[in-house]
This record gives sequence, C-alpha cells and structure tokens, in this order.
Amino acid sequence: MPPTLASLVHHSALKLTVRAGEDRLDVPVRWAHVSELADPVPYMEGGELLLITALKLDAEDPEAMRRYVRRLVAAGVVGLGFAVGVNYEEIPKALVDAAEEEGLPLLEVPRRTPFLAISKAVSAAIAADQYRAVTAGFAAQRELTRQAQTGGPEGLLAALASQVDGWAALYDASGAVVAAAPEWAGRRAARLTGDVQRLRERPAPASSVVGGPDNEDRVELHTIGTGRRPRAALAVGTAAALGTAERYAVHSAIALLTLTTERSRSLQAAEQRVGTAVLRMLLAGEPDHARAVAGDLYGGLLDAPFRMLVAERVPVSASAALARAEAGAPARAADRPSAAALAAADTGGDPLAALADVMESAAARAGEAVLVVPEGERLVVLAADGGAAAAACGEYAAALETARAGAREKAPGGEEGELVVGLSAPAGPIAASAAYKQAEQALSVARRRGRILVEHEQMAAGSVLPLLADDAVRAFADGMLRPLYEHDATGRGDLVASLRAWLSKHGQWDAAAADLGVHRHTLRYRMRRVEEILGRSLDDPDARMELWLALKATNTD
Repeated sequence: MPPTLASLVHHSALKLTVRAGEDRLDVPVRWAHVSELADPVPYMEGGELLLITALKLDAEDPEAMRRYVRRLVAAGVVGLGFAVGVNYEEIPKALVDAAEEEGLPLLEVPRRTPFLAISKAVSAAIAADQYRAVTAGFAAQRELTRQAQTGGPEGLLAALASQVDGWAALYDASGAVVAAAPEWAGRRAARLTGDVQRLRERPAPASSVVGGPDNEDRVELHTIGTGRRPRAALAVGTAAALGTAERYAVHSAIALLTLTTERSRSLQAAEQRVGTAVLRMLLAGEPDHARAVAGDLYGGLLDAPFRMLVAERVPVSASAALARAEAGAPARAADRPSAAALAAADTGGDPLAALADVMESAAARAGEAVLVVPEGERLVVLAADGGAAAAACGEYAAALETARAGAREKAPGGEEGELVVGLSAPAGPIAASAAYKQAEQALSVARRRGRILVEHEQMAAGSVLPLLADDAVRAFADGMLRPLYEHDATGRGDLVASLRAWLSKHGQWDAAAADLGVHRHTLRYRMRRVEEILGRSLDDPDARMELWLALKATNTD
C-alpha cells in the first residue's frame, strides 16, 4: 500500500498533529510538495500533501483562507501541512475553520520537524511500496510459470485469478471461451464474446476495459500473440482497478500465454505436415500406411466415418454473376454480397483461413481431431461425420449465406474472394479418393450456383435441370432447335410445341394429339417433318433425350 496521511501521523519521528479532517486520513499520498505561493494550484497534479509556512498568505483572513483551501481541494490536494513557530506560532483559526468546512486534513508540523524529513518519509514509503509490488510481481511470475509448465493454461488461469483476487478466462481465435478460473467465471466470460471479437479487429497488441463501478466487475481484455492477427485473448475480472503487483501478474500471464501460443503454432505447422502426408496416402489408396503415419494424432479420425471437404476462393463478381444467371436476373457488376468481407474479417482477407479457424476451434472445444491441409488456393479438410467441426462448417456457411442475402455492397474492384465449399458424403479411409471426388463435384456445383456450401447428398437428391443453366448448354440448345423455330416462324406448322407435347407424353400419339387439339395423323406428319428438318430419327433415345433437354434449357415451357 502507498503511504497515507494516517501512516505519516503515526510516524513517531515526525510528531505530526491532526488539526482538521480527522476522518479523511486514509487517503493515499502521491508526494509531499513544499510551496509558499499564494496560488500553488497550477503546479499540482493531485494526491499531494502540501507543506507551507504561510510566508505569503494572510492566514488570519477567513475569506482568503476559504478561497485558498477551496482551490486546493478542487486541485486534488489530499492534505495540508502547516509549520508552526516560523511565521505563525500556531495555526490561525481562519485556516483551521476553512479546512474543517472543506474536509481537508490539516496537519500541524512542529518547528523541530523539517519539511525535508516529511518528504523523505513519503519517498521512502513509496519506494518500499514499489519494492513490495515488484517483489510480489516476481513471485507471481514464478508461480504462473510453474503453473503453466505443470497445469497448462488452466493452471495458469487459476493462479492468475488468485493473484488478482478475481477471475480470468482464455478465448480462442473465434472468441469462444477455452478455459476459465474459477469455474463459475465461464458464464461471465461467455457474455464478453462480442467484446473479444471487437478487440480482435484492432491492430495487435490491443487491450480494452469493459464494465466498471456500475457493473458486476471491471474486466480487462488483452490480445495474445505476436503476429498482426491475435491467436487468442485473455480476460481478467476484478472488483477494482489493478494495482502494481496485480499488473505485473497480468503482464506475466500474457507473456506466458504468448509463448505457449507461439509454441503451439510451431506444433501446428508440424502437425500440418503430418496431416498432408496422411491425406496424400489416403488419396493414393494406401489407408494402412496413412493409419501408421497418423498415429495418435489423426488415428481416431480414421477409425470412424469422416467427411471430406474442399474449399476455395472465387472472385465475388464471378460467383454473383453465376448466381444471378441461374435465377434469371441480369448480372450487375456493381453489386456484391458482404459475405466475403465477413469471412475474411478475422484473417486478413483470407476466407479459407477463416473457415480453418472456425473448424479447428470447434474441434478443439469438442476434443476431436480434424485434419486441415492447405493446397495452394484450396483447403482440404477431413472432419468426423456428425462431429463439432463439420457442424461448425455448416453453421458458418449458413451465416455467410444469410449475410449475403441480406446485404448488398459496392464491389471494390473484385479483388477479394468469396468462400465456396463442397462436402462429400460420409466415407472411410478406403473410400477417401471417392470422397475427394464427391467434394470436388459438390464444389463445382456450389461455384456454378453461387452457393457457399453444397453437400454431395444434396446433388443426388436434387434435379439435373438446374445444371442446364449454362451459356454453353443454351447455345447448343438454340443451335439444335433453331431450324424448327425458323420453320414455325413461316406459319407452316407448330413443330416446336408439337415436339414438346409428344416428348412429354413419352411418344404416345393419342395423348399428345389430345393435348394439342389435333388429329393423331396430323401429329404424325409433324413429327416426320421434325425428323426431316433436323436430320435425326425420333426413334433414337439419345435424340429424344437431347431434344427434351434442349427444350428445357431454352426455357420455352
């Protein structure tokens, strides 16, 4: 604790006597300052014990003393020491009354006590307090280091919470709570996820304070990591502002967590190399070798059905144009969804890294393995079927879809990329190559349709007709049917409508003729004309199929 007026009064060598403000002696003293100026306020910072002999003051003038004391209190002066036996044999009643009125502690300094002795006592007490704080800080650092080595982040947080007499929590890259101490603090920490996410948007290192006197506690938030993008965040909750010793403890915890994070990044790089080797062996049809290399790191992932995921970046303008083309809307280069910015917000403009963070964080919280392998402009992921990582991918894609559907922003030149993901059906190590192809097929459909995520099962359960929404397919259809349209334009018969009706009735003459309202012989004649004009036989099932798809592709229904 810093020195207080009470500790100075109780200092046996100083012989100070309290003449006013006895109930305010517990106020800390930042410094002892001597000034004989009639107005020393411009030179005060607050927290000082002002020492005077009233050399330039009319200390017997009640009104002058009221103005003088009032200005000292407003400036934050915590006490006034008056030396008797110099200019006044005793403290004038006007000054005592003014100090009583304003609640300013007034100390009588005997003639045999020099001001220098008081200044030295204050300085020595401040130095002793700082020494205690530094010593306590080093002790806290040793304890935090020991806990970090033996108990990991959980042990470190528990020690930190004890040091600051509060609570502490660690957040991962997504803003989710990884660990908290004491146990009850997890609920409190979870309510600060939004504040943590906002903190991560600022350049690292960054910190902020939330809460305060009117809330349940005061919480300091600090980013963890040495890179531009934080890897984690630390929250420290206390009833009041941190003291010097507590501040040392928090800074030590930040340093230790940063070291742990950086070491984890090195381990993650090594794990990624192992994961890349495992993936290559699986795709090469060598599941036994893949299991041997995976060991305990990824072995559990290969013992149960997994999902293969392939993700990539595509230009926002291209994906938006494809989506509008399938919807029949004109392409507008000036419009684009905001999902790309949302996906890349935490990863320096890289939506693939954002997806990897989301899935890895979910897997870590659930205690499951996930294999993430960057492949140039792509990301390949093996995640447990029905696990937390796969679920997090689906939730993240749904959030991006919602953001894209609800917002339109002007494109900044199309330099950013939008996330596109293809997800395979559940598979095992033997079928890894097939799962990879399924994921690529789903990715192709997602890219074509302007979707964030497409699962392979959705393709099998859907229709092939949306795949016809392609300029090349339409051009082929137009070329195939153009002779029929030209024939009909001359008014010599409705061959296109007749062909559509006949194909829709599977070549049943009576049913198709009834739909058209003509005799079946008329319909037979028209179909012969179709064969003559196109030079193709309608008995050929391939010709029938191509003509039917051409009719669908040209949107003539």
